[in-house]
Amino acid sequence: MFDIGFSELIVIGIVALVVIGPERLPRVARATGLLFGRLQRYVNEVKADISREMQLEELKRLQTEVRETARDFERGMTDELQAIERSVEQTAAAARAGVQESAPSSGALPAPDEPADEEAPLPAAKE
Repeated sequence: MFDIGFSELIVIGIVALVVIGPERLPRVARATGLLFGRLQRYVNEVKADISREMQLEELKRLQTEVRETARDFERGMTDELQAIERSVEQTAAAARAGVQESAPSSGALPAPDEPADEEAPLPAAKE
């Protein structure tokens, strides 16, 4: 966190010994250590909270992207399905129209319930 070397710590210790005195120095050092530890824990908690918030934002962004992709996929599939349905309907309509055009209007074809007469005589050929 701070860039303090060993020689700088020794200078700080000597100044503290002279200013505070040898009787109160151990209590001040202990209190300073406790405060420094609390400060480190607080900084670590803040870092962890920031990290969690960043991960949460990333997950929300990812969720939004996945939802958009799913919507696009669903739209594409719906469009394709509708195109296939239109194609099938057009093909069925064309098939119905073709069947109606090829069917004679006199009703020469046997009804589906009646069997076709296979042994019907053929017309005689003219000589």
